[in-house]
Amino acid sequence: MEEKMSNTKTIQEAAREVKVCREADVVVVGGGPGGHSAAIAAARSGARTVLVERYGHLGGMSTGGIVIQIPHMSDGTEEQQIIGLTQEWLDRLDEVGGCLHPKRDEIGSSDEKLVSYWQRFMGNTVRGRIKQTAWVDPELLKCVLNDMVEESEVKLFLHSWGAQVIVDKNKVQGIIFESKSGRQAILGKVVIDGTGDGDLLPLAGAEFDGELDPKLRSSMLALVFRLGNCDYQKLCDFREREPERYQGLMAELARVAGTRLLPLPSPRNDVLWVNNWIPNLNCMNVEDVTTLEVEMRKMMLRGHEFMKKNIPTFENSFILDTASQTGTRGGRRLVGEYIVTQDDLETGKKYDDAIAVIPRLRPVTQDDIRAGKELPEDTAHIQIPYRCLVPVKVEGLLVAGRSFSSDMAANNMVNLIPHCIAMGQAAGTAAALAVKGDVNVRDIDIRALQDSLTKQNVPLPGVPSTVSKA
Repeated sequence: MEEKMSNTKTIQEAAREVKVCREADVVVVGGGPGGHSAAIAAARSGARTVLVERYGHLGGMSTGGIVIQIPHMSDGTEEQQIIGLTQEWLDRLDEVGGCLHPKRDEIGSSDEKLVSYWQRFMGNTVRGRIKQTAWVDPELLKCVLNDMVEESEVKLFLHSWGAQVIVDKNKVQGIIFESKSGRQAILGKVVIDGTGDGDLLPLAGAEFDGELDPKLRSSMLALVFRLGNCDYQKLCDFREREPERYQGLMAELARVAGTRLLPLPSPRNDVLWVNNWIPNLNCMNVEDVTTLEVEMRKMMLRGHEFMKKNIPTFENSFILDTASQTGTRGGRRLVGEYIVTQDDLETGKKYDDAIAVIPRLRPVTQDDIRAGKELPEDTAHIQIPYRCLVPVKVEGLLVAGRSFSSDMAANNMVNLIPHCIAMGQAAGTAAALAVKGDVNVRDIDIRALQDSLTKQNVPLPGVPSTVSKA
C-alpha cells in the first residue's frame, strides 16, 4: 500500500480474467425510463439487446423512486406532443387499472366541471384547459415494464451493477458488471448509458459536466414515501375550503419535519405519495446519499406524526412504504456534439436532427417549489436534437435520459420522466440503425432515424428538413 497524497492512500488491484457471458448488438446499462425505452426501441428495431439493471425491478424513478407522476405530455391544446413509448406505458397500465389520467377526448377541454376536477391534480391543467399528465401505480408499472422486455426479447440482467466500460482505441466494446454471480463481461457494438446519473461516462473516458446549481430542482435529493388509509379528495376539499389554514399547516409541517413535504395523488384515492427534498446533497457522493436515506426517514416520522394530528385525511393514515431508490434529479451531464442551453429552450430553437418535440416548461427554482406553484407553460414547443445524446469523442456510446448534453438550467427544464422516455426511444432506435448500417452512432442517417421514430408513434411536428447544425 502506497501513499498517493498526504491524506489519500491507494492499493493496486490484481489483474484478472473476466468471463464473457453474452455478446450483443446493443448493451443498455440502467433500466429506468430512458434505459428501458432504449432497450425496447433497439430490440424492436432488430438489434440483439441486453439490459443491465442494478435493482430487482425496472422503471427507475417511476417505480423504485415512487415518482409516480408522468407529467406534461401535452400543452393544453387538443394535440398530445409526447406519445411513443410513454403512451404505451399508459395504455398498458389502463388495461390493469394502474393509471389515472384524463381521457383522450378530455385533453384540451375547457369544460368547467372537468377543469375543476383535474385542477385538484397538480400538472393536469394549464390556462383553464386540461393537459395530459398521468398518475401511475408503481408496482403494476414494474409488471408492465417486465412484459415489454420479455415480449421484445431483450436479455435482462437484474441485480447487476455496471462496473466498467470496455474501451479499445477510443471505441466502446462492451461493459463489465458485478452481481451475485461474480464479475462478468458483455460485449456489444453499441453501449447506451441509461443510468440517469451518467455513471458510464467517466468509465468510458467521455467528457461530462457534474456541476449543479443549488437553487435548481435538479440539485435536490429526495426519498419519497407513500401513506395509506387517506382520502385525497377530502384533503382537496379542506385545501379549497380553508386555503389560508391549509397553507399555514403546510408551513408548520415543513418546520416540524425539517423539510417541505408535499402530499400528492396516486391512482388510488386512499393512497398518497409524499414528495420531499434535501438541498445541497450530491447523488454522486456516497456519503451524501447515505445522509439522505438516514435523515429523510427521521423527517418522515416527524412529519407523519404532525400530519396525523393536524391535517384532515391523515388521522388514521399509516406509512405504506419508502422508495427503494434515492430520488435523484440531476447528476453528470454528457459533453456531447451539441450542448442544449436554456436559451435554446426558451427561444424554441429548431434542429434538423430533432428526435423529440415536447411542451415547453419554464425553469423550476427552489422558490417555486417552496411556494407550491403550478408552473405555467406556453404553446411553443421544445425540440431535442440527436447530437445531445452523442459524445464528442468516444465512439460506440450513447446516453438515454437526463444525462443528455445540456447546461444546468436546460437540464433542469427537460429531465422529467416522459422526456427521458423520449430520449431513450431515440437512442435505442439510433443504436439499432448504427448496427444495421455498420456505422458509428454519430454517422447514422438522421432522416432514417426520424422516419423510424414517426412510425413508432413519436410526433415530430415542425421539424425542418434542412437547417444549419450550428
